[in-house]
Amino acid sequence: MSTARIDITPTVMTEMAGYGCVSTPRRATGTYSPLHATAVVLWDDGSPNVIISMDVEGIPAAWHQALRPRLVALASWASSDIVLVGTHTHNAPMAPDAPDPYILYNATDMTACNTHWAQLSDNIVALVTAALAAPRVTVTLDYQFATQNWSFNRAGLSYTETDVPVLTARKPDGLPAVILFSYGTHPVTAGQQTLWDGDFPSAAVAVIEAAIPGCVAAFLPGPAGDQDPVYPRSWAERNRHGASLGQAVVQKASAAGRAITGPLMTSLSSITAPLMLPTTPAEWATLRASYVARLTNPPHGDAWAVRHAQRMIAAIDAGSGWATSITLPTQVWKLSGSPTLRLGFVAGELTSGYGVLFRNRFNGTNGLYIGGYANECVCYTVADTFFPPYDTNGSYEGGWDTDAPNAGGGSMGIYGFMGHFRYYPQVGALEGLLVAALTAQLT
Repeated sequence: MSTARIDITPTVMTEMAGYGCVSTPRRATGTYSPLHATAVVLWDDGSPNVIISMDVEGIPAAWHQALRPRLVALASWASSDIVLVGTHTHNAPMAPDAPDPYILYNATDMTACNTHWAQLSDNIVALVTAALAAPRVTVTLDYQFATQNWSFNRAGLSYTETDVPVLTARKPDGLPAVILFSYGTHPVTAGQQTLWDGDFPSAAVAVIEAAIPGCVAAFLPGPAGDQDPVYPRSWAERNRHGASLGQAVVQKASAAGRAITGPLMTSLSSITAPLMLPTTPAEWATLRASYVARLTNPPHGDAWAVRHAQRMIAAIDAGSGWATSITLPTQVWKLSGSPTLRLGFVAGELTSGYGVLFRNRFNGTNGLYIGGYANECVCYTVADTFFPPYDTNGSYEGGWDTDAPNAGGGSMGIYGFMGHFRYYPQVGALEGLLVAALTAQLT
């Protein structure tokens, strides 16, 4: 095992991610806790495999696709041996394309944002280079999970994330050298601030590393798309939840869990899910009229819905400028054990129903970690339960509103899409595609 960490905190007055804006983007005035990127290299019989955990709200698709070949070139490894995850803190820098900077934040000057992400790309290459060259520590791996109970399903579904997977790499003296841990809820406990901060994941990392000197901890987000921490929002709550999570991880890691061995098998694939869009001129005219109506009567009164409608009307009038499908990377690592430990990394804001489904298929949390925000975050990765007949009242995560059910709304509006995903029993429904593809990788 080898590791490296860098500070990726931007300068002040850089636009911040998370939380829509009425008129001007939120800008950072300082730092509450530094933002970091941590690389953990697992050497399997001399071959490297790396997980990179970054304190960012999401990973832009174009940025990831430009970065990945640079990382592949650093060692003799496959692309599937490289995992990138964003912790999804909402007090991190704005991304250049997802969510759409103009639609959600009313951002028009992208200079500082683009400069930060260009520098971040170089910094991640340097980080992985340093991790590959860092001293290697001989370790054994063990796995277990703790419990936390301060998440709730904000979409009103019955799924609530409680499990905290803990994968520990131990030195020969039994002390943890590295801990990878997860929890499935949005990192928004601090609320909308003007200070850079990694939210509860950063707080938990600090607690773990203070309690276990010499240990490196890194957070892997769970299926948090429809999971929020209980209210209120404040720095105090950020610290309280982070301490609760960190202490639970420390307690579990104080004794070894079940042994995990090699070899490590990796796979990287993707699915391409079509969006529900008009097919006739009459349907396009109806959709355009829906967006025109939103200019003066946006769903929920959101200013960003007006900006989205403006963009969509302009695209329809131009006859181009919209996506017809979304490609979502899926990645799996499998480590031998009894049972085998499977790590599933899914693009986008993965909703918790997928966690329930795949844990039921693959030996529960004891046999599976699954999470979103991996490699690319371009939308919410939702299940059929966010659409009719299960949900008839509109769905932020599902990306639609009742004023125009076939138009892009909710999250699909802030991510800048013309429509939402197809759902059962339509051909190309997202859930069917994702379940089939990820099941094949996990099996």
